[in-house]
Amino acid sequence: MARKKVYQAGFKAKVALAAIKENDPVSRLASRFAVHSTQIHKWKRQALDGLETLFADGRKGSSLREEEAEVVELYEQIGRLKMELEWVKKKAAQGD
Repeated sequence: MARKKVYQAGFKAKVALAAIKENDPVSRLASRFAVHSTQIHKWKRQALDGLETLFADGRKGSSLREEEAEVVELYEQIGRLKMELEWVKKKAAQGD
């Protein structure tokens, strides 16, 4: 039974970038990197598909962090208000 070879992300990126540049044919890249040509085509397609999300998420990064900070602040405020409400209820019960 054949063992499945696992390649590191850096190696995959290097091979995909070489395939995207198209300076050499895929058959030459396959022999140079000792990887099957089908695998090179697959990594090239994954790289090209991933580029769109890379640039799409770039602008949202700061706004997502701002939203997360706002959510944390709101949860803290909810906690404080709950504590104040419990304190007022306790004081009101003691006053009766």
